[in-house]
Amino acid sequence: YGAKIRAPHALVMTFLFKSGSLREKLKSIAQATYTHSRNLAYFVFTYKGLMALQSQLQGKKIPFHSFFAACIGGWLVFGENNAINSQIIMYLLSRILFGLSRLAVEKGYVPQPKQDPFPLVAALIWGTVLWLFEYHRQTLQPSLQSSMTYLYDDSNVWHDISDFLIYNRRTDSK
Repeated sequence: YGAKIRAPHALVMTFLFKSGSLREKLKSIAQATYTHSRNLAYFVFTYKGLMALQSQLQGKKIPFHSFFAACIGGWLVFGENNAINSQIIMYLLSRILFGLSRLAVEKGYVPQPKQDPFPLVAALIWGTVLWLFEYHRQTLQPSLQSSMTYLYDDSNVWHDISDFLIYNRRTDSK
């Protein structure tokens, strides 16, 4: 699963934003794919092993087991702050926030909104990320910085149609 998810992402991001020879790019793609796949496999093995162990020790499965097993697995497998783990954690964080919001409404902790809150959330997210990009760029994750630089800075210079198809930053002088 990790290879299925990471390989296409690494391929696109590498050819869009990384410099170097074809061999270096392919090595980078393979390394990112391997790291993502290995980490997911280690995590699943750790999580499922700890779940089985807790269930065996207590004679039944309880909700806390899942949280505890995942915390241990998260610490052991995803505790190193590197590019792959960082992207996975950010991916999970956004989905957790949505899930917890829905759960809060479902459980009655927060009243059901009268209107769909998604447009407001979208506005606040985009407002915040562009403010950070414009005034505190260094606080953003490197691949997000690269994407936003491409969209909002590099797009200020136009050469020809290849700017849309390949990359709009020239290394040669014309």
